[in-house]
Amino acid sequence: MSRIAQVEVFPVAVPFARRFVLGSGAVGTPDAAPDQSAAVIFVKLTTEDGVVGWGEQRALPSWSYETAETMAVIIRRHLAPILLQLTPFDIELFQRRAAQRLSPAVSNGFPFARAAVDVAMHDAAGKLAGVPVHALLGGKVHDEIPLCSAIGVGDQDTVRAHVLQSSDYAAYKIKIRGDVDADTAGIEVAAEAADGKPLWLDANQSYRPAALRQLRNRTAHISTIHCVEQPVPSTDTLAMGRLRELIDLPVAIDEGSFSAQDLARAIRLDAADLVVIKVCKSGGLRNALKTAQTALAGGLEILASGLTDCGIAFAAALHVFSQLELALPAELNGPELLTDLYVDGLTLTKAVATVPTAPGLGIEVDEERIRTESVNLLYR
Repeated sequence: MSRIAQVEVFPVAVPFARRFVLGSGAVGTPDAAPDQSAAVIFVKLTTEDGVVGWGEQRALPSWSYETAETMAVIIRRHLAPILLQLTPFDIELFQRRAAQRLSPAVSNGFPFARAAVDVAMHDAAGKLAGVPVHALLGGKVHDEIPLCSAIGVGDQDTVRAHVLQSSDYAAYKIKIRGDVDADTAGIEVAAEAADGKPLWLDANQSYRPAALRQLRNRTAHISTIHCVEQPVPSTDTLAMGRLRELIDLPVAIDEGSFSAQDLARAIRLDAADLVVIKVCKSGGLRNALKTAQTALAGGLEILASGLTDCGIAFAAALHVFSQLELALPAELNGPELLTDLYVDGLTLTKAVATVPTAPGLGIEVDEERIRTESVNLLYR
């Protein structure tokens, strides 16, 4: 069996096509410099037989603690020595040894760095086996995945314009910021422009329970609001439970649930109605599916999301979510918000993504451009 012979890491600054703001602040602009908010880590694994696997994850320290610097160091110094002892098929063994080397403590340990490697291993394993990644995971159920448009925090005119520009999308994720007046106005404008399509509110930890109750009271007449995601800080699981008693709206957990164990704890505490699954925070594809199975066993619905991924992580997410029944269209917003995905082979038609069927991730990576644009984020 062909072992992994080389591990390469490429930090690249990928600018956004438009300014995008969460409840925790701006995360990208069209003229982004190579700073942490714009940094994407690409990983290339090469086996002894010359088979290549690609992985990728975005660094967003305002969302989770990992930075481009920590991801690069973790992969080069701690994960690469593990990988050089394994084949691309040894994914569970890699995850176990990574957890032993980098203690997960309460939740996942360095999940973004591990996810980048995990995606690359799946890509290489699929190519070696001659099958798409979803076949390695048990096979797809869906050939296509409808997408949800991401509408950032902004004034009413900006929100309205972005909803109208995204008219092909089947649903809208509306970012809110913890300001009851501004958020009420933005939600009302979005609901009017969305013309009956579902709204998925995402607070990114910016609300207090009492303020969220006010927001819900003022928007109760909008019947298309489907749920509110992670309204309170990720560490306050008990507040999530209290919120379910305070408002008549399903509550989704995201930043508060990185692993299947995290979600099991939240279920035990009656802290959520839905869970948002991301490959990045799960630490890999199979870990994401473990969270999904925990959700189903606990009676929670599943929402699919990413972290403004380029094409490698976007394709990996398609393979995972092709197996699941989602409560709303997947919020995989890289194609909508980034200037380039650095891959060929993805098919998106009117905001519907086709699940790739070629071996591995089923895409062609623009390695020359990645190498050319790679920057030294560790010592600048």
